[in-house]
Amino acid sequence: MSETKNIWGPAAATGVGSMPGGDAREAAKTVTGSLEALPHLPELPARGPGADMIGRTAGMLVDLYARVEPSGWRIGDRPGRDTRRARSWLVEDLDALEEFTQGYTGALKVSAVGPWTLAAALELRNGEVALSDPGACRDLAGSLAEGLRGHLAEVRRRVPGASLVLQLDEPSLTAVLTGTVRTASGYRTHRAVDRGVVEGALRDVLAVAGDGPVVVHSCAPAVPFALLRRAGATAISFDLSLLTEREEESIGEAVEAGTALFVGTVPGTDSPLSDPAGSVMGVRTLWRRLGLAPGTLTESVVITPACGLAGASPGYARAALAHCVRAAGSLADNPE
Repeated sequence: MSETKNIWGPAAATGVGSMPGGDAREAAKTVTGSLEALPHLPELPARGPGADMIGRTAGMLVDLYARVEPSGWRIGDRPGRDTRRARSWLVEDLDALEEFTQGYTGALKVSAVGPWTLAAALELRNGEVALSDPGACRDLAGSLAEGLRGHLAEVRRRVPGASLVLQLDEPSLTAVLTGTVRTASGYRTHRAVDRGVVEGALRDVLAVAGDGPVVVHSCAPAVPFALLRRAGATAISFDLSLLTEREEESIGEAVEAGTALFVGTVPGTDSPLSDPAGSVMGVRTLWRRLGLAPGTLTESVVITPACGLAGASPGYARAALAHCVRAAGSLADNPE
């Protein structure tokens, strides 16, 4: 059973991952300046293929390479221009992060796409996604785990005072479990993957963080909280507006077992922002419905945007992160 390894302290806020624009230094400056308790390595997908979440993670893979085709990312035989571009942009992002974290000590979050969303997105040579081939799924998960070990080691080298938090982005996980990922033709869907197989691959990849905290993020409906907890997630990140009563019991069990919740309460695209206390009213209401002690809120909950901020304007992205920080503070000031 996973227990929260809360290294970010009470009343924390963080971003999900992506930021607008293409300026790595500006993104790193914004994230490190706004999120003092839990900054993260930004992603900048507006730069194009290789900076998108799939391409960025494909560039981390070991002994597996991907290139851009008209239909998306496809696994190939050797590293090509697209792999080199993805790796180059990641180095640029790390350079910027290193510049703005000189002397930093504290929690630092880095993210990559999880094995199942990757399997639902990366195509094999026949044009079908890796999800269609159990052997390809195993190879992909193993390659991802190896790549993440190297990535985490590199971040530790560049920011030696940081305690790393690994986040896996799994927006396609529910579709994989329910058999709703479409085939290349679009006329059929790939069969649902056995829950035990899904859980095992996630556990193996999450294990690369060692004793460090691991977060699984999904901004899709019907997040499988119980499965993620069993797979070893110490925190689960989700969009509060997509939550239904069906998931509430699983959330209550997760919190009582020590799992942290990264709760998306602030819109991810330009929207009027309510007062900070209003942004977390839904969190307080959820806590009351679950019968959880208000005093556990600030230890159990980290406030985030509902999803990545890539689709926002730069000004709104800055305002949204600052708003998350204030909203988290309002939870601490008044958990009731």
